Amino acid sequence: MKRSLTMVTALAMAAALLAPPAQAARAAQPVRGGALTVGMPDEPPGLDPTISTSQAIARIVYDNVLQGLVRVDRDGRVVPCLASGWDVSPDGLTYTFHLRPNVTFHDGSKLGAADVVADLQRAMDAASDHTHHEYYASIESIKAAGDRSVVLTLKHRDGNLLFDLARPDSVIYPPKDEKTLRTDPVGTGPFAFVQWMRGNAVQLKRYDGYWDPKLPYLDSVTFRFIPDPQTQLAALQSGQIDAIGDGLSPENALVVEKTPGLKLLKGFTTAKMIMSTNNARAPFNNALVRRAMAYATNRKALVQGAMFGLGTPIGSHATPAEYYYSDLTNEYPYDPARAKALLAQAGYPHGFTATLDLPQPYINERRAGEVLAQQLSKVGITLKLRVVQWDYWLSHIFKGGDYDLTVIAHVEPLDLNIYANPKYYFHYDNPKVQQLFLQAQEATSLNDRKRLYGEIQRTITDDAVNDYLFNVPNLVAVRDRVQNWWIEQPIVALDVTQVYLSQ
Repeated sequence: MKRSLTMVTALAMAAALLAPPAQAARAAQPVRGGALTVGMPDEPPGLDPTISTSQAIARIVYDNVLQGLVRVDRDGRVVPCLASGWDVSPDGLTYTFHLRPNVTFHDGSKLGAADVVADLQRAMDAASDHTHHEYYASIESIKAAGDRSVVLTLKHRDGNLLFDLARPDSVIYPPKDEKTLRTDPVGTGPFAFVQWMRGNAVQLKRYDGYWDPKLPYLDSVTFRFIPDPQTQLAALQSGQIDAIGDGLSPENALVVEKTPGLKLLKGFTTAKMIMSTNNARAPFNNALVRRAMAYATNRKALVQGAMFGLGTPIGSHATPAEYYYSDLTNEYPYDPARAKALLAQAGYPHGFTATLDLPQPYINERRAGEVLAQQLSKVGITLKLRVVQWDYWLSHIFKGGDYDLTVIAHVEPLDLNIYANPKYYFHYDNPKVQQLFLQAQEATSLNDRKRLYGEIQRTITDDAVNDYLFNVPNLVAVRDRVQNWWIEQPIVALDVTQVYLSQ
């Protein structure tokens, strides 16, 4: 890829450097005003990105409503947000963030250092309901320095710190509104939350008190939940919605490309489509069985059958969009005979039967699962396909770990940490990977980090922890009047802060 998260991590490693303004060409005369309606397939379980891994939340609120000290921009760089800048001590153990003046929350209260300290202390607190405490494990303490600066003292150097502070998990909100954040988020972004019409849409409106008076261009934004791909396309063609920001099916992408008045945008993502495997449940607790499934998978045919050729095969838990990507796609070439031999060696000469859970409303996951079931049946593995609702998937599979196999796209960038967590729903416990990840976190050299992450990828591929399938491209359909949409997706977001509608 020409642009990737290499730049994000390089900036994180050189933490004292501020990212310069984006150089990509932008339209010179943005038009102010207008209402934008965006279609997306899944309704989020809530609107608080700090307590759920559902990326549907981040797609609505990240930077639009809720912001952090720093953010990831459309070019994949960590740039200032609520902090206008930061200083780093020579030993790399102290970060001092300087807050912008006159930033207010949507309830009219003023952002202060105490708000940032309270929110990040909650993120660090293992007893809180925050989802990803591990992002803040390197922080020893957080203190306010007056009302306009926040000082983070680290236990050890952390090359990922800035990127972790730019994630949706690190948004800042009035601490008194912590509980209402789930359904009525109050942030500092250019759009304020209006209402959540359950089963239908989330509405936002321009926040006139936004700290950057140039933004946003739009008066309002509505995110409509449309699970069915054909209904999505019909709504776009008829003008009921202005964009399909997420969930555009590959065949509909081909239709959009040929339809006057519509535009198809194609870019990179950090989405890894995998067949997640319960490593604690027989027969999948046997590495021979997991390797057999990998050899029984024809990734090129899978991309063609499930994605109409729109996708890139992968061999581990990383995509070409990520700086530490190792190309391991040839580690398990399609070899049904070898798969059968491994199954026999594992004690399953006639194969076995298992359940493959496919989440609704994700069409790419369901299609990939259907193709996988056909491929694995050729070596004696019978997969019973079960379509489950997204809330069930989150509660029973992701949180409960109660499943055999499931197909899902892991879209979070820089997420190899999940393989160092034995409690994660893969139930994968390898001390070597855990040690490698700790070393990578503390490495001060970008090359060292890349080498260590490469070793992690090699190890999890050798162990065939999951069946690694393909990188899902960013496919977005918009009406011609929609301008300045993000083409690439270096972080999960439908950031419309700079989108406008041409006249």
